[in-house]
Amino acid sequence: MPKPKRNVQAVQEETLTPPTTLTPGQKIARVKNAAGKNLYNLALPSGEALLCELPAKFRSTVWMKRGSYVLVDTTSLAGRENKIDGEIVNIVGDVKAWMKAPFWPGEFAATKSSYQQDSDEDSDAGPQMPPSDDED
Repeated sequence: MPKPKRNVQAVQEETLTPPTTLTPGQKIARVKNAAGKNLYNLALPSGEALLCELPAKFRSTVWMKRGSYVLVDTTSLAGRENKIDGEIVNIVGDVKAWMKAPFWPGEFAATKSSYQQDSDEDSDAGPQMPPSDDED
């Protein structure tokens, strides 16, 4: 049975607005890839890698892709003895609004994701026909 629509909309609205301040254990991170079982590999602005858990309220509600940003709490799972470094507290929905916040790291100021490469205009034009013999 799917989640009620009001719960889905409340979670989506929560991701659009950034908090006013961050607690000392919260950090902004970029999603590198999904590790499976609601775990994600994240990269901090310093280059440090984290393995973080996605809480149940975000599962099957908000989808994350590589290169998107999340807010991580590294102190929430400090008492557990495992490989998980933290918990995803919020997902950045409106990147422009979050970038205006004073706590946004300068290393994430670029709008393109790190896995995307700059390409020329020919590759963005879509599928191309091979050259014909008459054009030589």
